[in-house]
Amino acid sequence: MGKSGLQVSRLGLGCMSYGTPDSGQHAWTLGEEDARPFIRTAVEAGINFFDTANSYSDGTSEEILGRALKEYAKRENVVIATKVFGRVRPGPNGSGLSRKAIMTEVEASLRRLGTDYIDLYQIHRWDRRTPIEETLETLHDLVRAGKVRYVGASSMFAWQFAKALYTADLHGWTRFVSMHPHYNLLYREEEREMLPLCEDQGIGVLPWSPLARGRLTRPWNATSARTESDEFGKGLYGDDEPIVDAVGRIADERGVERAQVALAWVLSRSAVTAPIVGATKPAHLTDALSALQLELTDEECAALESPYCPRPVAGFA
Repeated sequence: MGKSGLQVSRLGLGCMSYGTPDSGQHAWTLGEEDARPFIRTAVEAGINFFDTANSYSDGTSEEILGRALKEYAKRENVVIATKVFGRVRPGPNGSGLSRKAIMTEVEASLRRLGTDYIDLYQIHRWDRRTPIEETLETLHDLVRAGKVRYVGASSMFAWQFAKALYTADLHGWTRFVSMHPHYNLLYREEEREMLPLCEDQGIGVLPWSPLARGRLTRPWNATSARTESDEFGKGLYGDDEPIVDAVGRIADERGVERAQVALAWVLSRSAVTAPIVGATKPAHLTDALSALQLELTDEECAALESPYCPRPVAGFA
């Protein structure tokens, strides 16, 4: 993970797909009985890195992950990542990165995960209402207390992340070891500043939505239950048919699935440590693992990249 000593598998299993369907905002999630086989398969395939958040499906994602890992893996062999920031209850202090919110939510996450510590505790977004000094000192205190091993961050502007790194260094507080950005063939704005910053500072990069919420895995006009109900995802992408078509052409030429091509491209980026992949069908994990063996040529990468056009920043708080 960047220049830290933490070792993670080349893929991380994203657990936003697992949670009680009638909890939270994701009606397409898999309940516990359906989710557990995916977590078990991931462990058996050598994936040791599992990513969730306190806000996923009203916390039931953490509960499902914690119970499954307790059965399928030794705690010391897996890396559990979760996040804090999103709203988890109405009223004051029910969201954000204040000391009060973080201290409350880390205890709640520990209970739901059924563990004594969190390997990677990530701020889910930048909190404009809380001084970064307050957030960083609180995270440092959690590391000192043994409740958190490492801290990471997610989508924000590069200047904000640089400020956080500088502030931590200035005060001798625990530094972020990872960045969890929105990054895939349809959204490459992070290449302008965030990815170069991470490479320069030795920060591990853990892209979310590396398959663009499934848009890169099927023909342009095809849809899914998630596509139809994912209000957040509807605002992330635009007219990307030429890129999707390029993925399809290369997949056909190689005799592989589209998901393998799109994920192999993300894996080929020098800054990327481990893309976070979701899986709600057995083929999703199979394709993700197969992508590890697929090496794209320079010509294929150029064909995938050339249709891209600059676009507005998307996915920030």
